[in-house]
Amino acid sequence: MTLLTKDEYQAIAANMDFRTGAFIDGGFRPSLSGNTFDTVNPATGAVLAQVAACGADDVDFAVQKAREAFDDGRWARLHPSDRKDVMIRLCKLITRNADELAVMESLDSGKTIYDCATVDVPETIQCLKWHAELIDKIYDQTAPASDDHIAMVVREPIGVVGLVLPWNFPLLMLAWKIGPALAAGCSVVVKPAMETSLTALRLAELAMEAGLPRGVLNILPGGGAEVGEPIGRHMDIDAVSFTGSTATGKRFLTYAGESNAKEVTLEMGGKNPAIVLEDAENLDRVAQHIVNGAFWNMGENCSAVSRLIVHKSVKADLLARISHHAEQWNVGDPLDPETRVGAMISQNHFDKVCGYLEQAKTVLLGGQAKDGFVAPTIVALAGNDETLAQEEIFGPVLSVIEVSGFDEAIEIANDTPYGLCASIFTANIKRALRGARTLRAGTVTVNSYGEGDSATPFGGYKQSGFGGRDNGIHAHDQYTQLKTIWVDLADDEDEAVD
Repeated sequence: MTLLTKDEYQAIAANMDFRTGAFIDGGFRPSLSGNTFDTVNPATGAVLAQVAACGADDVDFAVQKAREAFDDGRWARLHPSDRKDVMIRLCKLITRNADELAVMESLDSGKTIYDCATVDVPETIQCLKWHAELIDKIYDQTAPASDDHIAMVVREPIGVVGLVLPWNFPLLMLAWKIGPALAAGCSVVVKPAMETSLTALRLAELAMEAGLPRGVLNILPGGGAEVGEPIGRHMDIDAVSFTGSTATGKRFLTYAGESNAKEVTLEMGGKNPAIVLEDAENLDRVAQHIVNGAFWNMGENCSAVSRLIVHKSVKADLLARISHHAEQWNVGDPLDPETRVGAMISQNHFDKVCGYLEQAKTVLLGGQAKDGFVAPTIVALAGNDETLAQEEIFGPVLSVIEVSGFDEAIEIANDTPYGLCASIFTANIKRALRGARTLRAGTVTVNSYGEGDSATPFGGYKQSGFGGRDNGIHAHDQYTQLKTIWVDLADDEDEAVD
């Protein structure tokens, strides 16, 4: 996407029209209770809209409509190429409305328009398109059998799926989940984060315009206790895919165990290390990767680089370069395309991040926090046992730990309850690959920071993930069942039964 000017983005914001009702069975409607909640611009504190606050009754109604849609086959039994066509039309509509969606995302989340316009919206389109194109290219299998039998292994959509989203990448995480779920033929009930519901509701409207049958996509704004838990406990939801905090994710395992033992996939927190060894090449380039990994999206990113584990011989040089690049990440108005660091999602989260800053003993850069904004901050730690090295801060805070060698670096990197992402920077390819194999993380990048792309599975080890992966062909495993069809080909004459 081509960036507009600040004035152009502000003009779009001034004329923004928000969808505020729950989206069930192809239309917007108030919550059954009539309750609403305020959705607030984190950068200004201004109320953007009053959104329908759904509850358990709304969940029941949405699941009923999703089940009807699934059972009558209006989407699940549609020819794969026809499902693909609908999803491709949706991608074209998102492209046509990209500037509106980028501004809406920025207003609702405090994210910079730079990130929304250059990352979130384009990657949303790419993700949906990737899964749409995969629909008619996933083949079923036959298993080895005798001449008298055929054994077929086929995929079938799992049914009605609950999708519970985080607030840090509202539109993109929606795409990560509905992309493979809709491609598989499922009907879905989506709970966007209460803080960031607006773009999900707008995308639902575009999906209907693209030709998605009613009842297949349902969006229920509301709180975790009011909507999330009823989804987790619902007896007629076949699977749940959740992205969010580890503490909340664990609850969905309880909900499933206490209800219908539905399948659960969890993508949760991270305390991601970046190891820089003494032979790392081009430290200036390394510094750019570290800064981007630590401060992109205000550090509100489960895969953020939050621990820099650096060899003592290059520590001073690298930190000087990191500080130089970090100073270019200015804090300001999220609708200004020159701004790189926006607002924390809420006052509560701002206070939480500030609480971590108060524990920092040695601040090397930044540390300023005011009115919901936190400057990029670098702190030095004496070891990996400090709170700032163990707990997920979810803000623009990079902790630095010095090491003396490869083995110590790997040991410290793995000394965490999480295992989502990790990076290793070294010129020695053997050490790079040995480190990548030894690091207990779902994604390991070598001489770079990143998460892979739509073709690569994303998820974690330990308390960072459970039950499956987002992205790649592996994401479809969450939303399909495998069925064996065993066909007996023997002639009746040859199969005489005594």
